[in-house]
Amino acid sequence: MNVVAEGLDLSAMHASATEACKLLKALANPDRLLLLCQMTQGELCVRELEQLLNIKQPTLSQQLTVLREEQLVHTRRVGKQIFYSIASKQAMAVMQVLYEQFCKSDTGAAE
Repeated sequence: MNVVAEGLDLSAMHASATEACKLLKALANPDRLLLLCQMTQGELCVRELEQLLNIKQPTLSQQLTVLREEQLVHTRRVGKQIFYSIASKQAMAVMQVLYEQFCKSDTGAAE
């Protein structure tokens, strides 16, 4: 059975689906996913990200560049340090769910 809802804006839905695919493609890399997962907890500098995630500098720079190009992160410079935070509200919403499901420690939690 083929049901078409009245007032459905297929053009807008297509554009939204395209944006969702773009976000999911950016998230489909373990290093970028780890970086964004850490950033759900707040702004971090490159040195902190490198230490927390044990991602070597060349890989870290490459993945942060991808996140900047996709406009998923903001940067803020203080002297020689660059701080990163999540810029996209959609990315933050997705990452918060992923953080709760996959990153958050269940230590001491009762279900």
